[in-house]
Amino acid sequence: MIDMNKIIANNILTLLKCQNKKQTDLADALKTNKQTVNKMLNGTRMINAVELKSIADYLGVKMEELTKISTVHSDTDVVHAFMGKVQSEQARQALQIADELSDMILFHKRVRENGNAMMVAWEDD
Repeated sequence: MIDMNKIIANNILTLLKCQNKKQTDLADALKTNKQTVNKMLNGTRMINAVELKSIADYLGVKMEELTKISTVHSDTDVVHAFMGKVQSEQARQALQIADELSDMILFHKRVRENGNAMMVAWEDD
């Protein structure tokens, strides 16, 4: 599932880096504090349309530039994104195993939750 907030945050971070600007500069332009901007850029706070327009204006780009989904980085899964930065094949394989294990754990958790929900439905009858 694509997390647009993270995509927008990554696009903003990339543009800030390319333009040699800092989060504090962006905070000043938005008339807010660095903590708020930090939350926006780490994905813990949604960026509203007004803020997005102000950020686009500050960076000198169109809003579409901030919301575009890169085909190179379309995978927003943390493990998969991190795997692209790993240098050794052994580390890459270890991350692949960890990814598969986490998928299995989540699958079994959902199965157990669904089973428990089904049991409650039967007990109520």
